[in-house]
Amino acid sequence: MTDLDSYKQQLKEFYGSRTTYDHEKDTRHPLDAKILLEFVTIDSGQKILDVATGTGLLAIPASEKVGSNGYVIGIDMTPGMLHQAKLKIAAAKLENIELIEADAEFFNFSDSSFDVVFCCEAIVLFPDILAILKKWYSFLKPGGFIAFTCPPETAYMASLQQSLCAKVLGVSLPHILEPLGTPEKCRDLLNQAGFRDIEIKIESSGRYRPLKNNGLSWTAININFKGNPLLSTLSQEQLNQLQVEYKAEIEKLATKQGIWEDTTKLFVRARK
Repeated sequence: MTDLDSYKQQLKEFYGSRTTYDHEKDTRHPLDAKILLEFVTIDSGQKILDVATGTGLLAIPASEKVGSNGYVIGIDMTPGMLHQAKLKIAAAKLENIELIEADAEFFNFSDSSFDVVFCCEAIVLFPDILAILKKWYSFLKPGGFIAFTCPPETAYMASLQQSLCAKVLGVSLPHILEPLGTPEKCRDLLNQAGFRDIEIKIESSGRYRPLKNNGLSWTAININFKGNPLLSTLSQEQLNQLQVEYKAEIEKLATKQGIWEDTTKLFVRARK
């Protein structure tokens, strides 16, 4: 199994295990989906693609907006999350929404198929972001919109994770939040993919995390560095060292309320 295959398997297991995703403690998932959906004007009769649809937090309200003459396709590679989405769709008795279990990186639709392509919370997970943006560009009708969320490169303790990995490995690895981690980087990649009329808004947010959740699991390492091949060279001793040093650094940041974690999001919209 290649490192990339291992990375995607970790993603499936990580998200598949989150059976209460919509209601996780301190979650912003429903709010982010709502903000992103409202960032684009949706009209009745439109066709929408929701990439990494998960539990349908965006796809389901989108299907209500486009009405019976419109259609929404949600694609995701995590069966557990799609199962949650299917239950909600059945409860709402929606008939204009289709869920596809597949790896969106390799799944294709016809050119000019959609009015809007959404990706909430997940674009940073793709191994080649410019390639996926170009693919979504081809899926869009002329004048259609892409809209996605991404965290800044400083969020979720990314800087600390990167500096400690560099210290333990002796080599700096690109972090998952880097490619789209600033408005300038978002604009650059969107321009390279052919998009225009780029709009970006920043929603600042943060939370205190309990000190007990201060470990850095192998799953977190693998996901945060996108299965980088150098990870396979980590010895058990290095992994242990990484854990010890990460916990020590986290404890330095702790207050009575817990550890402050930046959860700011960029909301990005662009037109074909």
